[in-house]
Amino acid sequence: MSRIKNLAMLFSSMFKIGAFTFGGGYAMIALLENEFVSEKKWMSEEEFADMVALAESTPGPIAINSSTYIGYKVEGILGSTAATIGVVLPPFLIIYTISLFFDQFLAIGAISKAFMGIQAGVGFLILRAGWKLFKGLEKSPFSIGVFAAVSILMIINRYLALGISVIVFIILSAIVALITLREEKR
Repeated sequence: MSRIKNLAMLFSSMFKIGAFTFGGGYAMIALLENEFVSEKKWMSEEEFADMVALAESTPGPIAINSSTYIGYKVEGILGSTAATIGVVLPPFLIIYTISLFFDQFLAIGAISKAFMGIQAGVGFLILRAGWKLFKGLEKSPFSIGVFAAVSILMIINRYLALGISVIVFIILSAIVALITLREEKR
């Protein structure tokens, strides 16, 4: 396949995903997986899970990190540029247009009802992405224990409104993993 065709496919795929993903990067994970693992077969499921972990752990929005990674894997720097512009352009255009007519936009009853439906759909997409990542997780007592502990702590954090950042949970999980790895090497 020619480089220009790959760049065009990257841009159009990311543009489509950027245009139809509501709820941020986590809601986008299922769409990215379908597009690049199942349909185009540009990545394996294991490589996709690694990419999601990398995109989550590096600074910046997961949508941009993921698209940059996928684009770079397929076509290097030009691919990462095409994919990143493709995923960023639709939300930018949508938000810009909404900002021009914000008050009139919110007054439309059908729009507010549509957003309630979108919220339910986003919840499902995030749940699906989490489930797929969990299925790909190595099922060791350690990984299941960390998963369960973090899940419980995040639920407690949410419902008691403790305001602890998700970053704290990520850092604590990494520290526990490093300590465990160190102990295993002894």
